[in-house]
Amino acid sequence: MGEPEDDDAELFRAAVRGVKRLRQGASAPAKRPPRPLARFARADRLAVLQESVTLDTDDPALAGGEVLLFQRDGVPADVLRKLRRGHYRVQAEIDLHGLTVAQAKEALREFLAEAIEQHMRCVRVIHGKGRRSGHRGPVLKGAVSGVLKRVGAVLAFVSARQVDGGTGAVYVLLSAP
Repeated sequence: MGEPEDDDAELFRAAVRGVKRLRQGASAPAKRPPRPLARFARADRLAVLQESVTLDTDDPALAGGEVLLFQRDGVPADVLRKLRRGHYRVQAEIDLHGLTVAQAKEALREFLAEAIEQHMRCVRVIHGKGRRSGHRGPVLKGAVSGVLKRVGAVLAFVSARQVDGGTGAVYVLLSAP
């Protein structure tokens, strides 16, 4: 009996005995690639519809690129003025671009809880200007405003200066420990 390699070679030659070599230029006929399937388009449309239904439309500042402005009772006007001018050092920031409203609300609540726990005084929340939201306007802007107004430790918030995001971001002043 021969070497195992010789046996393998003989088996291979026996398997391909009647095979003819293809011509060099021959290739399979070109087929059109299949059309891409929009598997998530329906789900995305439903999510957008749901977000638009839950949008806080009572706030007139959410109609477009208008400035957000909020202060709790007892917050002096000069404190709000300093916040608007960016006089407080921003100690942390969160960017909510690309998140759904539900994801953004959850992320914002977690961010604020951590900022409060770490005794931060001023943070920046980037929600975007809503340019891709179409006729609905800035969706995340309304969600951020609603969450911030409900958190008791938020003393005030205002739209950021142009260099820090303008109407696409807010400075948030948190209560001191």
